[in-house]
Amino acid sequence: MLRAFIAVEIASEIIRRIAAAIDELRPQVKGIRWVAPANIHLTVKFLGDIEESQIEPIAQALTEALRPFPRCTINAKGLGVFPSVKRPRVLWVGLHGNQLISLAVKVASALAPLGFMLEERAFTPHLTIGRWRQTDRADRSLEQALGKWRDFEFGPSPVDEVILFQSVLKPAGAIYTRLNVFTLGRDQVL
Repeated sequence: MLRAFIAVEIASEIIRRIAAAIDELRPQVKGIRWVAPANIHLTVKFLGDIEESQIEPIAQALTEALRPFPRCTINAKGLGVFPSVKRPRVLWVGLHGNQLISLAVKVASALAPLGFMLEERAFTPHLTIGRWRQTDRADRSLEQALGKWRDFEFGPSPVDEVILFQSVLKPAGAIYTRLNVFTLGRDQVL
């Protein structure tokens, strides 16, 4: 068994800007475990534990579904928290782009016949940059610390490919390995 997910990597310049924001926030935001900049990505679909024998059928389904899907650009803008600033669990950078929801639906639809359940909640495109260890103690200064970043423009990032990753959890953080790459439609850009 291996733990897997489908994701989009973000342009290195955007990751550098996010890393600078993390460095500035680190002394202000307490009780959070920061995501290593190298591990910041847009999760399109979390697969969970899969058998190695499932990789090939997943790859075939995604190749067929994504080959005609147009390349696009997404914009990283603003910081926020899930579920709320009073009970934060996840600190995120928002992602905006007309094709993001369509991409998630295309991936989920392609994998549903293989037994991967469709999500009950709506897809909310974001980059997780930190997780709180405890949710029962919200710091009053959190809203103030995030205020400056609420509408901050981290910038645009092209989406040319979708990646099937393996995730190995380690005490120091997850290690991601590319298992397969699916190039989006070469002759279309939105």
